[in-house]
Amino acid sequence: MNALTRILAGAVVALGAQSAMAQETFVTIGTGGQTGVYYVVGQSICKLVNRGSSEHNIKCTAPSTGGSIDNINAIKNGDRQMGVAQSDWQFHAYNGSSKFEGEKFDKLRAVFSVHGEPFTVVARADSGIETFDDLKGKRVNIGNPGSGQRGTMEVLMNEKGWTLDDFALASELKAAEQASALADNKIDAMIYTVGHPAGSIQEATTTTDAKLVSVTGPEVDKLVSENPYYAMATIPGGMYKGNDEAVETFGVKATFVSSADVPDEVIYQVVKAVFDNFDRFKKLHPAFENLTEEQMIKDGLSAPLHPGAERYYKERGWL
Repeated sequence: MNALTRILAGAVVALGAQSAMAQETFVTIGTGGQTGVYYVVGQSICKLVNRGSSEHNIKCTAPSTGGSIDNINAIKNGDRQMGVAQSDWQFHAYNGSSKFEGEKFDKLRAVFSVHGEPFTVVARADSGIETFDDLKGKRVNIGNPGSGQRGTMEVLMNEKGWTLDDFALASELKAAEQASALADNKIDAMIYTVGHPAGSIQEATTTTDAKLVSVTGPEVDKLVSENPYYAMATIPGGMYKGNDEAVETFGVKATFVSSADVPDEVIYQVVKAVFDNFDRFKKLHPAFENLTEEQMIKDGLSAPLHPGAERYYKERGWL
């Protein structure tokens, strides 16, 4: 090959690379209800990705969705490229356990974890509910099918030997609908697996007299000791109106997941957008302000790391 041919060949390769980069890549991040922190996670990641669109040609959207299980199933089906999911549902999807029994999603990949999510029970002050066990015989919103909160509620109910018949009403409202139902006295209590402070719980505690209820006891201790994706959690006092005391419960991590089918370069650019702008990211929601890079690349992650994420973490010397 003479010098001129080499130059021409190089130019063709460069043009090919440019045209590949010139093609816009559209990605969708699954979130949750609009009043929850998952929605803010997705919107925040997209905001940072879209700031660099002129360089990497990736355009990102983060619509409101049904939550953790819905997001994982949509990633599995190729309808979404990424999504937010509770750490327990990441574990079950990858291992084919619990709701994913017989439907193991072995292409599920972890990208990073985000904030901790305590399992939170909010009850009307006039309901007579002081502990989790007092929910028996009451009108309780257990969450919409497909949401992580519903899944965790069912796990705890199963541990206690409860069924839906143990409630006077087991409503299936979405996260964004439950605070108004509590204020309108349509339900006595609502449950939510969520990062704090959460808009839905702020709404519930400011529109009616409502209190956060502790979730403790031998069944909770057993779940935490037997499952690596659960941990004891404390919701600080003073975060919500009329709730000055800290409340003990258990919880999971919010995690950001994808599929092995999503190109490494796409995940690399998404991860880079977040961690190259980490201080900016942490300011986008109060639940993010104590996050550390070290925790985010290991806590709550049970599926293998996506190679695109791994590449970025190695470049930064974190792995």
